[in-house]
Order: sequence, then structure tokens, then C-alpha cells
Amino acid sequence: MSVRARARLRAEPDGRGGSALPVLESDGPLALRRTRSPRPAYARVTVVGAMSAPLNGDHLAVEAQVADGARLTVDAAAATVALPGPRADADPSTYTVDLTVGEGAILHWLPEQLVSASGSRLHQITRVRLAPTARLLLREEQILGRHDEPTGALTTRLTVHRAGRPLLDQQLAYGPGAPGGWDGPAVLAGHRAVGQLLLADTAFEEDPPPSRLLGPTAALTPLAGPAVLVTAVAPDALLLRGLLDDATRELLDGLKEDHP
Repeated sequence: MSVRARARLRAEPDGRGGSALPVLESDGPLALRRTRSPRPAYARVTVVGAMSAPLNGDHLAVEAQVADGARLTVDAAAATVALPGPRADADPSTYTVDLTVGEGAILHWLPEQLVSASGSRLHQITRVRLAPTARLLLREEQILGRHDEPTGALTTRLTVHRAGRPLLDQQLAYGPGAPGGWDGPAVLAGHRAVGQLLLADTAFEEDPPPSRLLGPTAALTPLAGPAVLVTAVAPDALLLRGLLDDATRELLDGLKEDHP
């Protein structure tokens, strides 16, 4: 039997220079936990998997709202592993994330990796709506197959709107059923870890960084919006995280903004 679960959270200013979490609702395998933040101004939520999910046929959703002036970090305790499940005829699973960030608000969305296990079929959809002065740091990482196994079928789509206008619309597909060439030299070139880092900040309106390579398998691209997108591939999850962490530090150090 497939699982349908939705988790919700909302961050608001607490009136004392910090942020509170008046809404924190968990459901099924999506367990949300308040955790201590290293920065007093930020609320922090950690996603803890309460059961194996998603399996083929499951439908999971997370909705996060950051009210005007609030600051929120969302991370995870472990990787999410998409699994085939017991039914060979089950539909693909879906994992939908909806994020809304208000005026002057900051959201750091930093989940752990999504692992596409052999035999799984998953559609992951992330939708972001930013107010004109909202700031966002978003990281997504996909690991194509567990150790020494082929990948499952994975389609991801990331759409971001700022002030009601499109900022980014990106769709990627890997594994069985994906368009030909997904593993070819022009795309992954045999790598099994792929990720993207999106940083949206009003500081880029005046001084966007130039397009450039960040090593042999990563690149930084400024977007109209203002935002920058870092894309990277690597042989494994550890090397991919190192590439994205280095890019995060470089970008945030350059901004000198109130990011953690």
C-alpha cells in the first residue's frame, strides 16, 4: 500500500530578534524536529526519516513558509533513499517541496543527498516563491545508485520565482527511460553524483559574480534575478559535497551578508 504524507512548517519573527516556529507538523515518514541553531536569529528544523521512503507509489510533500523578516535553516539527519518497494507494477513515487520566503526573510534549505536506488522510480519537484527582498541558499544533491549498483529512474525539477517572475526552471532526468545521452560525455561523463547550489541575494543586483569554472567538474553561472547557480558532478557523494561546500563558503564570504 502506498503512503501519502505531508509535512508543514512556518517560521516567523519572535519579536526578540530571533525566529519562532508556530507551525511544525509532521506526517508519516516525514518527521520534523526543532534543533539548536548556531545563530540565535535563525530557527532550525531537521528532517528525520521515520520510516523507509519513498517507495515506488508513495507521494510525499513538504511545505515551508518563512514569513517577512524571519530566518530559517532546514537540514536533514540522513540521506533520503528512493527504493523500489514490494510492488513491481507501482507508479513512480513523488516528492514535492514547496518553499515560500517573504520580504527580508532568509531561508537556507540544505537537505542531505537523495539516493536513487536501483529499481526505484521517483519524480522530485521543488517549487520556490521568493519575495523581492527574500534571500535563499538552496542545495540539492542526487546520488545515482547505491554502492556498485545501477541508478534508478530519477526526474528532478526545480522552479524558482522571484517577485512573481521566473528566476530558474531546470529539469533533469537520469536512469531508465531518461532521454538518450544522460550519462554521456556532454552530461555526466560517467559520474554518479550531481548537485546544484542556488544563492539568491539582492546584493547580486549591483555586483553579480562572473561565469567561471570551479574546477574541472563544477561551474558558476549568474542568473537574471539576481542569483547565482553552481552546478557540479563528481564520482561520489563525498567529493560532490566538498565542491558545493567550497562554493558556498566562497559565495557567502564575498557577500559579507548575515548568512550563517
